[in-house]
Amino acid sequence: MTACEPAEHTKHAPSLTSARLLVLAAALLWSTSGFFAKAPFFDGWPGPVLAFWRAAFACLIIVPLVRRPVPSWKLLPMTAVFAAMNYTYLTAMVKGSPANAIWLQNTAPAWVLLVGVLVFRERWTWRDVLLVAFSALGVGVILWFESRGASFEAVLWGLASGVFYAGIVLCLRQLRNFDSAWLAAANHSVTAVVLSVYGLAGLFDATSTTPWPAGIQWPLLIGFGVLQLGLPYVLFARSLKTIPGHEAAGIGLAEPILVPVWAMLAWGIRPDWWTLVGGGFILAGLVVRYAPLGAFWNVAKKGNYESDESHE
Repeated sequence: MTACEPAEHTKHAPSLTSARLLVLAAALLWSTSGFFAKAPFFDGWPGPVLAFWRAAFACLIIVPLVRRPVPSWKLLPMTAVFAAMNYTYLTAMVKGSPANAIWLQNTAPAWVLLVGVLVFRERWTWRDVLLVAFSALGVGVILWFESRGASFEAVLWGLASGVFYAGIVLCLRQLRNFDSAWLAAANHSVTAVVLSVYGLAGLFDATSTTPWPAGIQWPLLIGFGVLQLGLPYVLFARSLKTIPGHEAAGIGLAEPILVPVWAMLAWGIRPDWWTLVGGGFILAGLVVRYAPLGAFWNVAKKGNYESDESHE
C-alpha cells in the first residue's frame, strides 16, 4: 500500500452524516422490541421462547458477516451473560410494560461505572457521578410505585437485564482484539442454542405447553430477529468506522425513548406516569454522561468572549 492509498478500514467508511444516520436507523429498529414482544399474536408466550426465536433469526444476518472466527474459552463468560440478558429482558417485556423493561436495562452504564471504580479502580468524573445519581433516582421511583403492583416481578427482571447488560460491556472490554462480527455471532448463536430448551421443547415433549409459531407469527418472529436485532447491529457496526463510540451512544438514546412509543401506537399500551418520571431521570443521567456537552460549552464560551469584545 502506497502512502497515497487509504487504509483498508477507511476505504468504505461512510461519511460523517451517513454514519450518524446509520446509528439513528439502528436505534429506530432496536426500539421496535416492544412492538414485537407485546404483539397480541404472542399473548401467553413466555419471554425465553420469544428470546430463542429472536436470536435464532438474528443469526441469519449476523453469522454471514463473520470473517475471522477465533474460538476461545474467553468467549464463554460473555456468551453466557448475553444469553442471560436476553432471557431477563424479554421476560421483563412480556410480564410488564415495555417502558419499564427498556429503561431498567439502560441502567447498565451505571453498573459498569460502579464496577469500574470499585473493582478496577478506574477514574471517575462529575458526569459519572451524575449518571449514577440520576439512574438510582429513576430506579427508585419505578421500584417504589411498582412494589405494590402486579408488575413488580417484571421490574426485577428488567433490573436484572441491566446488570447482565453491564456484564456484556465489561466482557467486551476484555475482548476488544476480537472481530466484532465474530463476537456478535457467538453471542446470538449461543443464546439460540441455550434457549432452544424453551423454544423447541414441544418437539421433544408431547406434553409440553410451549407454543409453536403458526400463521402470521412466523413473519413477526423473523422480523423480530432480522429487523429488530440483526440489521441494527450491521448498521451500528458500520457507523463506528466513522464516528466514535460515545457519539454513537448519544444518538442511540433514541432507542429507550421510542420503545414505549411504538408499543403505545401499535397496541395501545400506555406507560404509567411514574415510569415516565423514572425513565426521565435515567435519560437525564445518560444524556449528561454521553451527550457531547463539551461542544455546547465551547460554543457558549466563544459567545461570551465575543460578547465581551463587543463591549470594549
